[in-house]
Amino acid sequence: MSLRPPVPPLLLGVALVSSLLVRDAHAGPHPTLPPPSNQPEKQPSAGALLRAIERLAVVGNVLYIAAHPDDENTRMLSYLVGECHLRAAYLSLTRGDGGQNLIGPEQGPLLGLIRTQELLAARRIDGAEQWFTRARDFGYSKTPTETLHIWDREQVLADVVWAIRRFRPDVILTRFSPQPSDTHGHHTASALLAQEAFAAAADPSFAPEQVRRIGTWKTQRIYWNRSVWAGRPADDLATLPRLDIGGYDPLRGASYGEIAAESRSMHKSQGFGAAPTRGQTFEYFQPLSVEKWATPSKGGPLNGLDFTWARVPGTTRLRQLLDQAQKSFHPRAPEASVPILLQIRSELSQLPENPWKLPKLAEINELLIACAGLFVEASASEYAVAQGGSLRVRIAAQNRSPLPLQLKEVHLPNTAPQRIESELVAGRPVEIEQTLTVPVSTPVSAPYWLREPPQPGLYPVPDPALIGLPESPAPFTTELVFAIGPNHDPLIVQRPVLYKWTDPIAGERHRSIEITPSVLVQVDSQVLLFTDAQPRLLRVRVTSSSERVQGTLQLELPTGYTAQPSQHTLSLDKKGMEKEFLFSLRGPASPQTQTSTLRVVSDIAGLRSSLGIQHIDYPHIPIQTLFPSADVKLVRLDVKKTRTRIGYIPGAGDDVAAALRQVGYDVTVLNSEALEKQDLTPTRYSAVVVGVRAYNTHPRLAANHQRLMDYVAAGGMLLAQYNTNNWLAKLSAPMGPYPFQISHDRVTDENAAMSIDPKHPLWQKPNRLQEADLAGWVQERGLYFAGSWDERYETPFSLNDPGESAKKGSVLIARHGKGFFVYTGLAFFRQLPAGIPGAFRLFANLLDYGSR
Repeated sequence: MSLRPPVPPLLLGVALVSSLLVRDAHAGPHPTLPPPSNQPEKQPSAGALLRAIERLAVVGNVLYIAAHPDDENTRMLSYLVGECHLRAAYLSLTRGDGGQNLIGPEQGPLLGLIRTQELLAARRIDGAEQWFTRARDFGYSKTPTETLHIWDREQVLADVVWAIRRFRPDVILTRFSPQPSDTHGHHTASALLAQEAFAAAADPSFAPEQVRRIGTWKTQRIYWNRSVWAGRPADDLATLPRLDIGGYDPLRGASYGEIAAESRSMHKSQGFGAAPTRGQTFEYFQPLSVEKWATPSKGGPLNGLDFTWARVPGTTRLRQLLDQAQKSFHPRAPEASVPILLQIRSELSQLPENPWKLPKLAEINELLIACAGLFVEASASEYAVAQGGSLRVRIAAQNRSPLPLQLKEVHLPNTAPQRIESELVAGRPVEIEQTLTVPVSTPVSAPYWLREPPQPGLYPVPDPALIGLPESPAPFTTELVFAIGPNHDPLIVQRPVLYKWTDPIAGERHRSIEITPSVLVQVDSQVLLFTDAQPRLLRVRVTSSSERVQGTLQLELPTGYTAQPSQHTLSLDKKGMEKEFLFSLRGPASPQTQTSTLRVVSDIAGLRSSLGIQHIDYPHIPIQTLFPSADVKLVRLDVKKTRTRIGYIPGAGDDVAAALRQVGYDVTVLNSEALEKQDLTPTRYSAVVVGVRAYNTHPRLAANHQRLMDYVAAGGMLLAQYNTNNWLAKLSAPMGPYPFQISHDRVTDENAAMSIDPKHPLWQKPNRLQEADLAGWVQERGLYFAGSWDERYETPFSLNDPGESAKKGSVLIARHGKGFFVYTGLAFFRQLPAGIPGAFRLFANLLDYGSR
C-alpha cells in the first residue's frame, strides 16, 4: 500500500498495526482482536468517549463461560466493562438451538441463528464481546457425562482453550459449578470444560497447532460465579468473597442493573425480559483454580490483580500520556484529544510485543475515528448479488469536526485502489461510487457453522480461522486511508459493505450483503405426508437472481414416487422475476410406512443448483438469510382417525396445525376473538388442541377456562400440549377439569422405552400401535410432565431415561361430563412437523380417545 504524499515508514507501520486490518497468517483479523462487527458503527457520545479513553489505561481481561445464550450474567458483564473498564467477553459453548421459541416457528439451527443475534444485540448494550464454540445444543441433557460424550469432549475442549488463548483472560468466571447437581448437563459440562481448559491453555503440548499460531496462555484465576437464583440464597454464600455490582455510571445515566436488564431483555425468543435493578447487588465467587501459577485471592476474583500498564515494563511514558489524555478531554471538543491519542499510539507501537498491545492499538484507532467525528459508511445498491454479478457501492466520508482530514485512498475487494487526495471540509461529505465485481467462485452466503451437515453434538467448521466467531465476516469490506491532523498522520478505517433502507416504522435499517446462486428454488413444504394413494401437489417458486435465465426445473425422485410433469422449462428474463411451478406427486400404493427425500434441481446451461432462500426477520435483530437445499421429506404413512374437525389454539413456535392438515384433519386456528365468540361445541369441533406453552403466552386462555371445560362436558375432546409453571412462566389458571401440577420431569432420550398395557384403548384404536411407532423420534420423548395429579386422571404411559425412576406424567387423561381432557408433555411439537409416522398415529389415538 502506498500513500501520496509519502508517509514516514514508522507512521505507516503504526497505522497498519493500529487498524483492525492486523492479520495473522490465516487471513482475517488477528485472533487476539475482538470479532469484527457486521453492523454500522455508531458515533459514541462524549461520555462514552471519555469512558473509552479511561479504558485505554486498563489492561485486563475477564472471560465468562457458560453453556447457552441467556446463561450469562449480564449484571456482571456490565459491571466489568462499565465500572472496572476491563475487556470482558462471554463464551457461550452453544448457540441455544435445542431450546424452544416464544416468538416464532423457528427451531433447531434456525433458532440458534436467532439466539446468536440476540446475544450480539445484548453485547452491543452491555459492552462485552461474544464468542462461541462449535458445540451443538442437542436438547436437554441430564448428565455432564452424556453431554461431553455427544459433544465430543476433546473437540469442544480445544475450542474453549482456543478462546482462552486468543482472548487472554486474567480471570475466568463460570456460571455453573463443575460438580454434578440438579441442573442441565450442558451447564455442568461448561464448567468442567472451563476448569480443564484453564490448565490446558497453558500447556504447550495441548493443541500444538494453536500454539504455533498464538502461543499458550496462563490465566491467573478461575471462579464459579454463585448468584442468588430466583431469590433463593444458598446457605453457604455468606462465607464466600463477594462484589457489590450495583453501582451507577453517571456518564451513561444508568446503573449496571439497568444496563443488564436492557441487555438481558434482548433474549426475546426465550421470553427473558428483565426488570432493572438499582442499588446494592451482591455477586458471590467460589475459587476453582488448582494450578500452581494461579494467583491466590481472599477478596474475590479481581482483588489484588494489577490491571494497569505498570504490569508491562517500559511503560512509564505511556502511563503519563494516558493520564494526560483523561485530564485534558473536552466533551464539547473531542477532536482536541486527537493529538494526545496520536502520541499514545506512537508510544504504544514502539513497545515490545505484549498481550495487550494489538487490542489497545485497535481501540485507539476507533477512538481517533470517533474523536475526529469522522463518519464513514459503504452502502450497496442492493442487498443481494448473484455469483458472477456486480454491485454498485457508494462510499461516503464526512468530517464533522474542525480537525484537518484528508481522504487519500479507497480500497474495495476485487477492484483497483482508488487514490482520492481530497480534503474533508467539516460538514461537506465526500461520496465515491464504485462497481464491485463478485467472482463466480464466491461462496453463497451462509452462517459459517451451517455450511457443513451438523454432527449430533458438533457443527463442523473446516476453516480454523472462523472457529469461535459469533457470525460469518461480512463478504465485502471497504478500507479508507486518511491523513489526520496537521502532521498528516495516517488513519485507516475499515467498514463492512451493507445495504441500508428506510423502514416506515423502524426508520433506517441495515442488512448484510447476500451472495446468491443465479436461481433460487423454493419449495412450499419441507415435509409431504402421503396417507393414501392420492396425488399431492408440490409448489415450487423459482426466482431469478440474474438476467436472462434459461434452463429446466427437475425433480430427483426416490424409488416408488412419480411426478407429473417430469420437468418444467425455465425462462426468466429479468433479475428478480418469479414463477411458480406445480408438480403432482404420487407415492407408493402400499400403506407400509416409509420415509425418503426428494430434491428440486434447476439446470441452467449444465450448472445444477438446488438452493432456496429463507429469511429470518424480527425487529430486535438484523435480518438473517439462509440458502437451504430444496429438499422435501416424503413420508408414506397410514393414519386412521375419527375426530377430524379440529379447533387449534396456537402456542409458541408452533407448526403442529399445518402438520395435522397434511394428514387429513380439518383444522381451524382459534385466535382470542374466535375462542371467545365462536360456537365452541362438539358439533362444530370434534376436538380442540392447545399448542405448546399457549397457557404461558395466550393472554385470554385463562379467562376462557370455564368455556373450554363446558365444551369438554358437552362431549368434546380437549388436548393440551406441554406448558411450563416456574418462576419464568407461571400458569395463571388451571388447565384441566381437576388439579394437576406441572413439573420439570422430562425424558431426553428420544429412543426411551414407553411402557403401556398393550390392551389399553390408547394403544389399540383407531390405530393399532406397535413398538415401531415409537422409533425415529427426534431430540426427546417429552418435557414438562405432570408431577402430581388428582386421582381422577388416568396415566397410561410410564417412561424414563436410563438409570432413572419411571415417570408416569407424560400423558394425563380424565373424563369430564360427556367428554375427555388430555394433558401431554410428549414432544409432539417436534415430532409432527418432522413427519414422524408413529407420532401421528399416537396423536390420532389421543384425539380419538373415548370416541365410539
